[in-house]
Amino acid sequence: MARSRSALPAADLARTVVFAAFIAVLGIFPGVYVGGSAVPIVVQNMGPLLAGSILGARRGAVCLLLFLVLVALGFPVLSGGRGGLAVFAGPTGGFILGWAASAAVAGLLVRRALPRPGLPTLVLACVAGAAMDYLVGVPYWGAVIGDFGAAAKQSLVFLPGDAAKVVLAAVVAAIVHRALPQTGGPQVGARQAGDRAEAEGP
Repeated sequence: MARSRSALPAADLARTVVFAAFIAVLGIFPGVYVGGSAVPIVVQNMGPLLAGSILGARRGAVCLLLFLVLVALGFPVLSGGRGGLAVFAGPTGGFILGWAASAAVAGLLVRRALPRPGLPTLVLACVAGAAMDYLVGVPYWGAVIGDFGAAAKQSLVFLPGDAAKVVLAAVVAAIVHRALPQTGGPQVGARQAGDRAEAEGP
């Protein structure tokens, strides 16, 4: 019993590190600048949605915080091989900083539906996570360029692509939860064990 308890933190850490590496891999795909926007369209912002909806709020947020530390230290893990503190001072800085909150929001909404959240729940969670990133990123962008209206208007170009990424992230998360319901975290395993014990009786 003691062994299983001690293994949980190590398993959580492993999942967190692996997911941070996965988000870095998504950065291999270069960003696309549309309509003269200073913020590119990237695949990488799907990573926080997947992290939150699969790992949960706490582990998802920790995963993204770890990733942001790597960025701050200068590792070229962002789309286009970017990294370093200067990234946070630019127009994209708010969206990148918002990734941890995005993962946390998505994870919180999925939590109540564990161990096997349905696709509608996962879509809603990913929509909320993406919306949180906009709530952080767009005002930050407006502050950097000194024009909140222009930032809000230019951000509209992201909506079609982000809608597609929300659906894709939700589908992937649904497949993962169906195949590996224990990805919901230790609390899910404990709940399942309790349900089995109650069903078996004394």
